[in-house]
Amino acid sequence: MAESGNSSRAGRVAFTHPDFALYELARFFIVAALEMQSVAIGWQVYEITKRPLDLGLVGLAQFLPGIILFLVSGHAADRFDRRNLLITCYAGFSVCSGLLLSAYLRGMHAVYPIYIVVVLIGVVRSFNGPVSRALLPQLVSEEHFPNAVAWNSSVNQSATILGPAIGGLVYALSKGPSAVYTISMVSAVGAIVSTLQIKSQAKPRPREQLSLKTVLAGLHYIRKQKIILGSISLDLFAVLLGGAVALLPVYAREILRTGPWGLGLLRSAPGIGAGGMAILLAHRPLRSRVGATMLWCVAGFGVFTILFGISRSLVLSMLALLFVGATDMVSVIIRGTLVQVATPDEMRGRVNAVDMIFVGASNEVGQFESGLTAQWFGTVPAVVLGGIGTLVVTALWAWSFPELRRVNQLTFPDN
Repeated sequence: MAESGNSSRAGRVAFTHPDFALYELARFFIVAALEMQSVAIGWQVYEITKRPLDLGLVGLAQFLPGIILFLVSGHAADRFDRRNLLITCYAGFSVCSGLLLSAYLRGMHAVYPIYIVVVLIGVVRSFNGPVSRALLPQLVSEEHFPNAVAWNSSVNQSATILGPAIGGLVYALSKGPSAVYTISMVSAVGAIVSTLQIKSQAKPRPREQLSLKTVLAGLHYIRKQKIILGSISLDLFAVLLGGAVALLPVYAREILRTGPWGLGLLRSAPGIGAGGMAILLAHRPLRSRVGATMLWCVAGFGVFTILFGISRSLVLSMLALLFVGATDMVSVIIRGTLVQVATPDEMRGRVNAVDMIFVGASNEVGQFESGLTAQWFGTVPAVVLGGIGTLVVTALWAWSFPELRRVNQLTFPDN
């Protein structure tokens, strides 16, 4: 019993750092807010236009600002106080929720006001991503960092589970998006309050002058680190091709024939699988063959995407999405730990900004790709072809990046 208790405490060791606990509370609030809001935006847009392509355009509108601003946002994360930048980002998310609420209450039911706000959300996200990820290693000791990464992923996925479910339920009960946008706005304020209490003891960082060389340093660093390049590019192309989340409103409405509540359940299913896997890895961390494990899990992601694509049952679809989330989470934790432990603190903002572009491309551009292929070939063929593409990419990366395949453990260089 004592050994069991010690093991349980060891699995939660990151939470012995108070700043980490506050960071995760804020993270839960903001991710839940954005996920609730995403369900409302997707359903609202599809009700207005009835076109899958417009769901893809929502993802593209969020991603394009990141492409334009990622070099600036990464440099800002390395130059300025990361906690204060994070608070500013959370305030920006709250304002965007307020704008969506205002547009709906004023009777502006056209699509273009939604797209304008989605672009603004993309601008805020371009700073939020690298800043929040670069701040995380400052909040825990090095030996507790892998545990912090696993719990950070678990908290994110818990919010991803609850956010869409609450968003879909609230949308259905209130017969519109106004209540969802209100809750999202208040949740962002909660994230601000929590982050204000963080007392991070950041190590002094050199104030590099803004120049093309310093701005591009993250790109150059990743290009030289083949293991990092292989892991984040694998995630980019696998999820870019295999992402089916953008088409969930179509599946919920036309294929599975459920309402907003069904959409909320479908959106939550990947988060349930991912959250469960993250908790499992927090208590039973990967100790060997992490590179090969990552490749096998990405292949599994493709297989379960295909299964979801051909399913006509809500239960089977949710099970497939649950395993999609679980296999993806293994890749997320391995990649996230590799990037952080292999990067000096003074460059983490820039390197994470580049990594976030890869993540954003796989998610937001993946949404656009899914919407476009669904418009051309139909919804089911688009998802199935995407899953097949993921399997092909995994095989190519296993051959092209042998260094990634041979990675055995996730440790800091000094270890």
